[in-house]
Amino acid sequence: MNELFLNISKNNQEKILKITESDNFTFKKNTNISTLTNDNNNLIIITSGKIQLIRNDYNGNRIIMNEFIEDDIIGSIIIPLANQEYELITKEDTNVIVMDYNRIINYNENWSYYYQQFIKNLLNIITNKMKEKNNRIEILTKKTIRDKLLEYFKMATQKSGSKIIYLPYSFLELAEYLSVDRSAMSRELKYLKEEGFIKVDYRKITLLY
Repeated sequence: MNELFLNISKNNQEKILKITESDNFTFKKNTNISTLTNDNNNLIIITSGKIQLIRNDYNGNRIIMNEFIEDDIIGSIIIPLANQEYELITKEDTNVIVMDYNRIINYNENWSYYYQQFIKNLLNIITNKMKEKNNRIEILTKKTIRDKLLEYFKMATQKSGSKIIYLPYSFLELAEYLSVDRSAMSRELKYLKEEGFIKVDYRKITLLY
């Protein structure tokens, strides 16, 4: 929880968790934790592990909408979770803290400096998540698989500051994330390699352009 509790002491972190009546949960890999979002006011803070937001549409297609790691926050104020097509699946053994958003913002005592810092950190995280969501929309609006891949690579390099990308997904999961056919994406990656755009070493992608 380094990002959420940035510049807040351990002692004050514990005070905030008590004020917000937060709950701790531990889940094994491949657990569906969607029930945690039954209350639309819940915020799920990942303290360790990895969670994927999966959409299963009426045609039976499985799409990875997003992947969340340590320090990420999941909640209906950020992403649509009420729709029954969506599932939250742990990809590793995962620990989370669940907070009630209304309790956070309606805390009616005089806000101390550490609580003000907590609110500031929370808003920064939510803002960054909205930017990531907009980036995903930008990728999906590209018409061809090549353009989707190149846009994804461009955003990844901008985020890391390096032309070397380490994919957080398997190639099957990358295809699901880009909402494209796995075989067609593999062909396009092959063409990009042959044309000198990229070098591929398992999940390590080096941009050559």
